[in-house]
Amino acid sequence: MRKRIAAACLAALAVLAMASCGAVNEDPGKNLIRQEEETERVVNFFSPMEKTDPDTENVARSASDLTVAMAEKRLGVSVAYRTYTAEDYQDRTYDEVALDRVRSNMDDMYLLNPDIILKLGAEGALMDLSGLACAENLREVVKTANVVDGKLVAIPQEVVAYGLFINKDMFDQYQLSLPETPEEFLECCRVFQENGIETPVGANRWWLETFVFAQAYADLYNGGNTQAEIDALNSGESKYSDYMRPGFTFLQELIDCGYIDAEKAAVSEAIEGEGADFLTQKTPIVMAYWGAANTETAYGNTDFEMQVIGFPSSRGQMPVVPMTGFAVGAGAEHAEDALLALDVMLSDEALQLYAETNRVISPSKNVEVECVPALKPLNDRIQEDVYVLGSNAGMKVEQWGNTCLIVRQLLEGATVEDCMAEFDRLQAESLQ
Repeated sequence: MRKRIAAACLAALAVLAMASCGAVNEDPGKNLIRQEEETERVVNFFSPMEKTDPDTENVARSASDLTVAMAEKRLGVSVAYRTYTAEDYQDRTYDEVALDRVRSNMDDMYLLNPDIILKLGAEGALMDLSGLACAENLREVVKTANVVDGKLVAIPQEVVAYGLFINKDMFDQYQLSLPETPEEFLECCRVFQENGIETPVGANRWWLETFVFAQAYADLYNGGNTQAEIDALNSGESKYSDYMRPGFTFLQELIDCGYIDAEKAAVSEAIEGEGADFLTQKTPIVMAYWGAANTETAYGNTDFEMQVIGFPSSRGQMPVVPMTGFAVGAGAEHAEDALLALDVMLSDEALQLYAETNRVISPSKNVEVECVPALKPLNDRIQEDVYVLGSNAGMKVEQWGNTCLIVRQLLEGATVEDCMAEFDRLQAESLQ
C-alpha cells in the first residue's frame, strides 16, 4: 500500500507541475488545496491487538477488525494499527506504554484498561464521547463505569463479565449444590478436598480480586443506595478497607485451608496456570471472563458439563463486571476522524456484528445475542441487573488494578491487615 500511495503521490505531483507550467498567473494556493484534498485520511489506533494484513480482502478478521473495516469503508478513512506487540516493549506493560502515548499525543484512538481510563480521564487527557450518536444507546452500567468528572471518556465493544467456571459433573458426583454464599463455597471446597481433590480452586495472579469485589460491593451496587455510598467513599466518610476486608479475609481462609495454592497462583498467568487442571478434571473450579466459555476458546469444548455462575456473596451468585474501552486522546492529531470512526465502530449495526461474532454482552441496550448454555446462569443475573462493577470511574481510588496488586501481596505473604493498610494509604492519597 505504501508503494501504491507513493506512486499516486508522484503522479499527482507530475500533474500539478504540468498544470503550473500552463497557468503562470494561477493562484499557487489552489494547487496546495488540490493536493491536500487527495491526501489519505488516517486514524492512528494503538491497541494490544495485531492486524496482520490491512490489505487482505475477503479474509476473516477478529470481531473488532470487522467493525474497523466497516468504519474504513463508510468514512473513507484508513485505520493504521500501532500495536503493543509490534513494538519493543518487553520491559514495560501495555498500560505503562499507553499512558505515555496518550500523554504525548502519539496516536488518535486507544483501547484502554479501566485503571488507565480513570487516570487519563482525571487528567483531562481523553475526549468526551457523550456527544456521539452511539452513546445514546449505552447500558447504564457502561456509563457508570466510564464517566469521569461528568465526561464519558471511554466506550467498550463488549461488557466483560467474570464468573466461576464450574465442573457440574464433579459437583453432582459429590451431591453438591452450586454455591451462593461464601460459607457454601467453603463447604464445597471442604468436601472436594476430603474426597482427594487436593486444590479445589484453580487460581492465577490476575483474577482472584473477583472474589473480593463480589463480597465488597454486593450491597453497594444492589442495595439501592449506590451513589450515596460512592460519595461517602470519595469524601473519606467511609473507608474502602471496610468494604474490602470480608473478601480478603475469605481469600486468606481459602489459602490457609489449602483450597488455593497461593505460591502457584502468585506466578501463574491467566488460564495458563490453572486451565490444564480444570480441563482434565483435576480441579472443579476456576474463574474466568465471559468469552472463555465460547466455542473454540479457553473452556469452550470441555469433556464435562460446565456452568458459569457468579461469585459467592451475601446476595447470592454475583457477576463481576470490569470495563475496558475505546478512547480518543484530547490532543489527537486526527481527532475529528477518530470520533467519526468510533461512532461507526460502536453503532448498533457494528455492535450487533461484533456480538454475533464473539457471542458477548453488548454495551448497547438494543443489541442482544443468545449465549451458549453454559453461560446462562451468569447471563440471567446480568439481565436482572444484578452485578458488581470491578471498575468504576466515579470512584476516586481506582479499583481493578489496585485490588489486583494488593491481592498479589496477600498471595506473597502479606497479612489481611497489611492489605487493608494499603487501601487506607491509597484512599488518603486520593483525598489530598
